[in-house]
Amino acid sequence: MSPQDLTKAQDRSEPASAYDMSHAEETVERRTLAVMVDNEPGVLARVVGLFSGRGYNIDSLTVAEVDANEHRSRITIVTQGTPHILEQIEAQLLRIVPVDKVIDITKSKRGIERELALVKVAGKGEARVEALRISQIFRANVIDTTNESFIFELTGASEKITQFVDLMRPLGLVEVSRTGVLSIKRGKEKG
Repeated sequence: MSPQDLTKAQDRSEPASAYDMSHAEETVERRTLAVMVDNEPGVLARVVGLFSGRGYNIDSLTVAEVDANEHRSRITIVTQGTPHILEQIEAQLLRIVPVDKVIDITKSKRGIERELALVKVAGKGEARVEALRISQIFRANVIDTTNESFIFELTGASEKITQFVDLMRPLGLVEVSRTGVLSIKRGKEKG
């Protein structure tokens, strides 16, 4: 392309390419998607493959059968992207044959998200007392204790769990195990 043609293409209001990047200035958003699928071999691999094949990242992934009679599972995926990319993800998920529906929990005012974490903290003296005090503030349950350690069970929003873990770090944080995000909508309707 000559320099004159390039200047003309830049002056036009329509995109100069099929790979128009006008959406590139959009901000990145975090979304929680509930994907209702048939519970059959290979479905999870196909869903995850869609993400990896297109270079999308999964921040959190949980899956479990939710209706044994109908052989239905719910896959909860937390991902990030521009609104344009997130719309593409949703549309591409719906094209996978065993996917029945995709629910964007983040967009719903009635959406609830929770995560479970087990947090092991080791310490003695003041650090041990402080860890126990903070656990009470966060309503974490002590599910195991020794003379030198605690294991706390904590349920809540991901941000709450991250904050709890950050506070436990200087007090002797040993290990963290997190379930990933679970989601559901309020109200009597299904889905």
